[in-house]
Amino acid sequence: MATIKDKLHLAIASTPEPILEQVLDYLEYLKAKAANSNTTMIEPGEPILRDAKAKDLLKFAGTWQGEDFEECLELVYNSRSEAQF
Repeated sequence: MATIKDKLHLAIASTPEPILEQVLDYLEYLKAKAANSNTTMIEPGEPILRDAKAKDLLKFAGTWQGEDFEECLELVYNSRSEAQF
């Protein structure tokens, strides 16, 4: 069974240079983030907590992944209703 490093070596061998630049940038970003962060890394497929307290959700703070944060935040603001007490 091939290790992840073996799979990466094979993938790198057949990847064009412009894509490798992006991959290297992302790898360096992930390494820097892990070195400078106390936040818990969330594993893909980890179940979402239901009925959790705010304290339980703190491990997700600062872990947004992707380029669509502003778009999603705008969607939340545009689709939420006014609170009724």
